[in-house]
Amino acid sequence: MARMRQNTVPWWRWRAQVRSALHMFGDPAFQQECWLAGRDEYGTVTDAVYRLVGDTWLDRWSAATYIGRIFVDGDEADAVDRAVLAILGVLHEIGEDAPASAYLGHPGWPALVDAAGDAHRRLATADADDPVRRPDTLEVLRIRTGGR
Repeated sequence: MARMRQNTVPWWRWRAQVRSALHMFGDPAFQQECWLAGRDEYGTVTDAVYRLVGDTWLDRWSAATYIGRIFVDGDEADAVDRAVLAILGVLHEIGEDAPASAYLGHPGWPALVDAAGDAHRRLATADADDPVRRPDTLEVLRIRTGGR
């Protein structure tokens, strides 16, 4: 997200948090190299869920609520809703704060990865960013979003 345009939407800080989480959920290589390896600088699966739904309440409201604020259009919002539903479905079955291996081994994980990857690519493309580069660390994300 190094080049994310801040003028894509007015609530770009929230967009950066959502994109960070979707990027991590949609990148199987990242999951193997960072979450399974326990690399602290990227947080845990549960941390990514909080970045996705903490401020936005996407676990309660449709992403369509934020078209023009966090999301550019209905296609982005629909893709984010699909990803959030898949992510929360696995999280609710496994529970919070389980080891990464429990989430990644869930039978619904491949569909979750596909949905999150699709949503991330849509948002990254709209932001004129490279969707395939490694996600930023949590520290870089905090700096970029003003310490949040």
